[in-house]
Amino acid sequence: MPTTFEQYIYKRPDLAKEKEQFTYLLNSLTKASTIHEANKAIQAINQFRNKLSTLFNLVFIRSSIDTNNEFYQNERDFFDHAEPEIKELDVTFYKELIQSPFRKELEQQWGSQLFHIAECSVRTFSPEIIPLLQTENKLTTSYAKLIASAEVEFQGKTYTLAQLGPFTEDKNRNIRKKAIQARADFFAENKAQFDEIYDQLVKVRHKIAKTLGFRNFTEVGYLRMQRIDYNPEMVAVFRKQVRDVIVPLASKLYKKHAQRINVDTLKYYDEMFKYPDGNPTPRGNVEWVINNGKKMYAELSHETNEFFHFMLDRNLMDLEAKKGKEAGGYCTFIEDYQSPFIFANFNGTSSDIDVLTHEAGHAFQTYCSRTIGIPEYTFPTSEAAEIHSMSMEFFTWPWMKLFFEEETEKYQYTHITDSLLFIPYGVAVDEFQHLVYAHPEWSPDERNKAWKQLEAIYLPHRDYDGNDYLLSGRFWQRQGHIYEDPFYYIDYTLAQLCAFQFWKRSREDFQAAWQDYVKLCKLGGSKSFLELVKAANLASPFLEETVESVVQSIKDWLVKHDDL
Repeated sequence: MPTTFEQYIYKRPDLAKEKEQFTYLLNSLTKASTIHEANKAIQAINQFRNKLSTLFNLVFIRSSIDTNNEFYQNERDFFDHAEPEIKELDVTFYKELIQSPFRKELEQQWGSQLFHIAECSVRTFSPEIIPLLQTENKLTTSYAKLIASAEVEFQGKTYTLAQLGPFTEDKNRNIRKKAIQARADFFAENKAQFDEIYDQLVKVRHKIAKTLGFRNFTEVGYLRMQRIDYNPEMVAVFRKQVRDVIVPLASKLYKKHAQRINVDTLKYYDEMFKYPDGNPTPRGNVEWVINNGKKMYAELSHETNEFFHFMLDRNLMDLEAKKGKEAGGYCTFIEDYQSPFIFANFNGTSSDIDVLTHEAGHAFQTYCSRTIGIPEYTFPTSEAAEIHSMSMEFFTWPWMKLFFEEETEKYQYTHITDSLLFIPYGVAVDEFQHLVYAHPEWSPDERNKAWKQLEAIYLPHRDYDGNDYLLSGRFWQRQGHIYEDPFYYIDYTLAQLCAFQFWKRSREDFQAAWQDYVKLCKLGGSKSFLELVKAANLASPFLEETVESVVQSIKDWLVKHDDL
């Protein structure tokens, strides 16, 4: 067995042969005459599916690390085309699973969540839409490549979008403004492409929905996200709570922010600059951060110590920003090697530590649930998965001194206020997508107008100081989820409400809170979102009193730690 990520083996699958093997395996399930035979067939099918998923993930990771790698870019094109056909195999398996004469016994053994997931997948697929899914994949890849292609000239050097990050936090206001302008200029220069890619995505997704017999893509989007125990109406009520409870507090925090950094009016390019003497930053390079991360996870728990060494020993992290690397950060799981993988773009700001803890939260969860035996349970649904990542950010607070030394309290204040201030933006992204897919006929200008109206509601403080591109209502185009993972965003806000509860509990009884967190991680995706919330002894974010209670606990903390 290869020992490091570089040695993990990739070979392009022969789809015709794979389909032939799958048909043979599925036949074993169809003909099963006992629960034992059915389980044996399911296990063989899952091994087959894991193999294909492993190959896909190796391509995805290696092509996102280096978009100039011709071999892996070609392989990504192959999987963009092949993925819908592979999905068809999954759906065929799900249909057999749903109608299995042993369904009752299988549900008792594996839980009903597997069958809910299967039913969602069956409803969102038909062989008719394979060409449309291939087009959708091609368009999302073109967006990722366009972002990765950014080479921005700034102060005589060339930077990626991620590498511009530190300049947006510079003490010099003029440098911050110019850095934001340089980033906006890249989007402005390519705005026709960004408009066109999204316009085509909306149209192809609407066509997918209509072909499947749905009114619009919103219904398909919710089923794709496997939202089993909540619906758009519940999400709309949650957004209203954010407007009523969090937006007013956010406005007050932005006013305090302006006072703290001594500006009359807080401009957009001031939002990332938190303190007049500069933002708290990690005191060393990537290697230094990793070494301190090793110490942190060793002291946090024996589980995290074992996990982090597993990641380091196998080179399962690619963290530094570099040219040709895709933007953002993610965690995925390479099934055949039972390996989480963390991808990030460190740039020397405090967000490096947020990413180290956030993506490690995802990775730790998959590490904890890697032996459940059902691929669908490796990760839970997205909003539940984000609880693990956001909560890990808070569980590691006692070790932030390792990274920020005398600026630790500044970091913690920034971290918790930024987490709260994110929520109005997060629900704006969600509402935007609901509006877009309810109006697939909209032109790019109509979509941008809708975004501007949402900014006025959820981000009333925002002042773009005459930046034409940002004033045009195109800020949303930098949010990759909108292009690549439709409706994946409210998840962060729901999870944030749960993570805040773990933050509060960890300060009252750290070990009890941690044990509930580990329990949650070990459950993986074996339950639905609200069932997982209940299992972790958390309150549902959809309950009105939850939002108010969480916000009150943050207010209480701010009273003691305000304006450090």
